[in-house]
Amino acid sequence: MADALYVACAEVLSLCQSMKDDLAALLDPEKGFAPRLRDVCREQEDIELLRLESNTWGLLQAVMPYSTKTEPPSFTSARALLLENPYTPTSTLAQAIMNASPLLTELIVVREWLQETAPLPSQPEANTGLRTGQPGLGGLVREMDPDALGREEGKGLAADDASYERSLLQALYGYVRAGRLDDAVELCRRAHQPWRAASIRGSLLFQWKAISTEEGRSDDEDAMQEDDDSQGPSGNKNRRLWKSMCTRAALNPASRTRTHPLRSPIPSPATSTILKSACRTWEDHLWAQISIMCEEKESMELQKIGGAFWDPPLRSSSSATKIPETSTQAPEVEAREAEEKEWEKEVVGALENLKSIKVAEGPKAEHAFHFSQLWIVLDRIDALVDVFARGLVQGEYVRGGSEWVVLEAYLQVLEDAGQHELIAMYAGALGENAIDRYALFLVSLGLSADIGERRMALTRARDHGLDMERVAIAAAERSVDKAFEVLPPLKGPLPSIIAFQSEPSEAEMFLLRSIEWTTFMDTTYEIALEQANVILRYFLASGRVQISQQLLDILPPELASIAEPEERATEYLHYRQEDKAWVAEYRELIEQAYEQILKLLTSEWLVTDVESPAGDKRRKELVRIRQIYVPELIIRLHFLLYDSRHVILENLKLALDLTNVVADSRYRLYEDFVNEAGRKLGDYLSAVRQAVIGGLEGGGSDPFRVITCH
Repeated sequence: MADALYVACAEVLSLCQSMKDDLAALLDPEKGFAPRLRDVCREQEDIELLRLESNTWGLLQAVMPYSTKTEPPSFTSARALLLENPYTPTSTLAQAIMNASPLLTELIVVREWLQETAPLPSQPEANTGLRTGQPGLGGLVREMDPDALGREEGKGLAADDASYERSLLQALYGYVRAGRLDDAVELCRRAHQPWRAASIRGSLLFQWKAISTEEGRSDDEDAMQEDDDSQGPSGNKNRRLWKSMCTRAALNPASRTRTHPLRSPIPSPATSTILKSACRTWEDHLWAQISIMCEEKESMELQKIGGAFWDPPLRSSSSATKIPETSTQAPEVEAREAEEKEWEKEVVGALENLKSIKVAEGPKAEHAFHFSQLWIVLDRIDALVDVFARGLVQGEYVRGGSEWVVLEAYLQVLEDAGQHELIAMYAGALGENAIDRYALFLVSLGLSADIGERRMALTRARDHGLDMERVAIAAAERSVDKAFEVLPPLKGPLPSIIAFQSEPSEAEMFLLRSIEWTTFMDTTYEIALEQANVILRYFLASGRVQISQQLLDILPPELASIAEPEERATEYLHYRQEDKAWVAEYRELIEQAYEQILKLLTSEWLVTDVESPAGDKRRKELVRIRQIYVPELIIRLHFLLYDSRHVILENLKLALDLTNVVADSRYRLYEDFVNEAGRKLGDYLSAVRQAVIGGLEGGGSDPFRVITCH
């Protein structure tokens, strides 16, 4: 699943990078960047973190159109609507109030997001009605009206009825929390509790499209909706009075059900404690807080304009004002702006309290996704990225900005997950840092990747818009620097070039293979020439003749034809000349050693069959000498041939052919290997095994191919 998730996210990034100049496409609510990533998370298995990430992308998409620094469209104010039409429904006025306040608009958008992402409640089991007690019997209520519990002291419901009532209230709250009031009303009707349905429907604003002045509707739309039932009146014409009554009922200490949030379905500061008591998750608390603030803001603005014909202010309200003839005087506009800023401070303060609120279920308020969601709601996206970046680097700032840090961290995740084919695409999103970052990834491949894998990784840079030559040069330079950080400096006594040389270390092989990055393309051969001189200079100054020979063998022959700069070309030519002279002499010495040792081994050296009274002691001494020197000569000759295989290719064949001499019954050399302190036959067989494996270095699956090919 993880691999599919990485690939899906990478495909989204690649697609959106191709349309990075089209802001409308990136912010599209269905096919934009955030909705695509949200859908990717939804398509994965049901994992809590992916659900939170999906919700976060959905929130970002929801608020992004309102967070862009563009000029907001102009709308008719609620006051102007009332001046034009005194019978404007309260729902139309509420819409105008929302349009006039960008912050209120964003809060309502966030509330709708919270409702869309809310889990659906489980349905309560069917119930035909409540059971009542008989006269004279205690325990159960004797009447069936909704207030019976509060009126009959000490009475309650039957156990099954009480359980059903609790599950019903939980389901109704779940529907209200999800913004599905119609489903809540239908559930009340199925439960034969129409009073609850009426209470919930009482929270709806009064609307009457036939007499409202709605902006953005064309004449054709009006004609199409003339016969529509939705043109008729709906909602609560006395919503203000209904809200006041529900608030008093919820706060009535005599009511045993006053602590349930559905007792007052219209949120308000007065009943905020009751509403928040039903909140279980962090999302519930955010929804409750935003619902209270939105409702209070709309109520306050409606009260300022004197309410409306359909929902006039209560008689006890003394703050209602008469609608002025105009609302565009500068002092009044400034006063509204100052009031809006003051309300914004209150909103920010209330939301910031959710940073550390305690939750009963689900991830805590301090969870990374909840932290991110809150900062998105507070329109602090840039600051959120900065905070996340500082967390990634443990409080340290790095170059390139916080976006660089976030992408860098994700690149590390991809590297750890082995998603190498995706790294070039994400690195390409780093802008001016892309070359360096992808070069660092190529360096991190180390010795584990063969030359084919290295070439493929470098080619991906070009496939994703990176300069392949610059990446290759950067990778080569950083590889050389990394190798020299580990290799010993050139100092101390001069090394011996005739002494036995050990196998190249990992650091030496890493330095040798650093030349590969600049030999894949002929356009980087000049850099390869410079790099080759640096590496050869170090190896030869360290007395490492054989590994320098390996380097010369893998370099492209075109390097020798480069004439400029002259000093660099001449140095490389001298290395080539020295190599040819050294190889010729080296070959001659090895041939001499091979011939002489082989002659000694096949000439019955120190073997005697002469029997005499005093010959037994002499024979034992000769056998002892052979047991000391013959195994040593065989193994040393083997390693001499094996170690020179890179310089003289046919020597590996000679090393394997030597086994036939050792196994030949005419010479019986195997008898000179004894299981004592000296060289054992097992030591030689281990060396032969190493040579057989060495036969695979040139490719193929036949380890004995070197015997037949040379």
